[in-house]
Amino acid sequence: MNQAHLKNQVKNYWNTAACGTEFINQQKFSREYFEAIESFRYTIEPEIFSFAQFTRFHDKKILEIGVGAGTDFLQWARAGADCYGIDLTEEAIEHVKHRFSLYGLQATELQVADAEKLPYAENNFDMVYSWGVIHHSPDTIKSLHEIIRVTKPGGTIKLMIYNRNSLFAFYRYVQYALLKGKPFWSFKKVLYYHQESPGTKAFTFKEVRTILKDLPVTTISLVAPATKHDLLYYKAKPFQWLAYVIASLCGWNRVGWFMMIELQKKAEN
Repeated sequence: MNQAHLKNQVKNYWNTAACGTEFINQQKFSREYFEAIESFRYTIEPEIFSFAQFTRFHDKKILEIGVGAGTDFLQWARAGADCYGIDLTEEAIEHVKHRFSLYGLQATELQVADAEKLPYAENNFDMVYSWGVIHHSPDTIKSLHEIIRVTKPGGTIKLMIYNRNSLFAFYRYVQYALLKGKPFWSFKKVLYYHQESPGTKAFTFKEVRTILKDLPVTTISLVAPATKHDLLYYKAKPFQWLAYVIASLCGWNRVGWFMMIELQKKAEN
């Protein structure tokens, strides 16, 4: 499948329902709707707050790539950041516009744009943030290069991408390969076809370190602690206990579904 066709499929998938809205039953764009989205997101993904550190970026110029339903973007605005946001889909941008209007907040700029071709000059932002987005891009590496390009020297980059060597990826393999009579399918192939939008990728620590090695960034942190997804929060207690034991034995900070990466762009020579 060529990249243009794949990107169109990805866009159509997320245009059907902005990320984070698929389990919400309240009336669309109502206050109850947005509050349910926020509650659900931070209940199942509580690590976002300690990773993003929203309040530390007061008065800083930040860009969020892939705003989705706008839940994290709302936190940047509440923290007093100078907020810029993009998303590949019109559905996401409409969500954020309604949400900010409802809460009386303003973003400096919000637009439909492609992470592989950011519409900003180089050395522009104090911080670029993206949670669970660029692994959906057909060319994730190009998106990363663009993120680095628009970050100021000395600026911060915070990214979450999926970890292929995670318990959650293993569960997906069991569900869509082993139990379907396809034991020789790789984790990579399972995630490509059966994790959210078509073409979803996940990376290993080794792959990420190799990608970053020759880029003008310093790695501040690179971790993937076990998440609620890895610990089977939606299953009965015995399954959760078993998942907890496996995560503890396999290396708690390496087997999580969310690989959290913090980088600092190197100063220009």
